[in-house]
This record gives sequence, structure tokens and C-alpha cells, in this order.
Amino acid sequence: MTERTARPGDAAPGGSGASVAVGRPAVPASADYHRAITEALARLASALDRRDWKGIAAAFTPDATGYSATGVTNIVDVVRRHLGGCGPSQHLLGNHRVTVDGDRARSLTYARVYHQGAGPMAGRFFECCGEYDDRWSRVDNQWLLSHRGFTMTIRLGDYGVLRPPEEE
Repeated sequence: MTERTARPGDAAPGGSGASVAVGRPAVPASADYHRAITEALARLASALDRRDWKGIAAAFTPDATGYSATGVTNIVDVVRRHLGGCGPSQHLLGNHRVTVDGDRARSLTYARVYHQGAGPMAGRFFECCGEYDDRWSRVDNQWLLSHRGFTMTIRLGDYGVLRPPEEE
């Protein structure tokens, strides 16, 4: 069997349209997969900013890792403890790089995230810039996060604005 390197735009075996390399590392995603993954990232960013806990959960596989937690329930709990008592936030994403290998993918995405303080932290803010390193699994023709990592390169303000919701 002859080994070759796929070029961007080459179809995966079986005609799925994904760009993959035969016997080589993953290559840039086809336009359809790139779009699907960047749209999933945008939905998650919006869910984080709206405090849509169900929407956040829907972005992950049941056994995903991320935010220093394992399992979708634990991931949502960690996010809730950070954003639940925070004022408005905005997750801005860009410079998406996506590679696909069959039903697995990796995306590297720049992020700039602003968090406004609330309650006792009103008037304060925390802003960070960095890069998400996400791993994806295609399940039922939908891309779900199986792992989420974030490397923070810039920190501004008071990290204390990230806090759990007030007791009800």
C-alpha cells in the first residue's frame, strides 16, 4: 500500500469530506468541519455568557475533561462556581485553527474574556487573554468537546470577581 500525505481539501476515505492524512498527522479541517467546530465554539461562548448551564453541558461528551474537572456534571459545577456570582461576561474568540482526524478533531482558538464584578465585587473586573486547546469527538454527526484546556497569557484586574452565586 502506498503512503501519501493528504492535502487541504482532500476528502477522507468514504467521502465524508473531512481532510485527513493517510499514515500522517491530522491536516486542516474541511470547510464544513471547520465551520461546524467554530460554530460549536461560538454556541459555548454564548452559553457561558448567558449562564446557560444546560447549553454548556450540551457542548461536552459525558466523560469530558476540562476546567480541572472530569465529567460533564463536574465541568458545569466548576463553571457555575466561577461565573454564577460574576456580573456580565463576554467571551471573544478568534484565530481558529482546526485539524481533523476521522471522528476526532483539535482546535486552537485565541480568547479574550472580560468578566464584570457583581455584588461585593461591583466596580471591579477580571480580563484574561489566552488560547483554548480543545479536543473534539464527532458523536451522532455533532462535534462535542472531549477535552478543554486554556492557557492564560494575559491577566488584568481582580480574579476575585469569578465567584459562586450568592446563597438563595
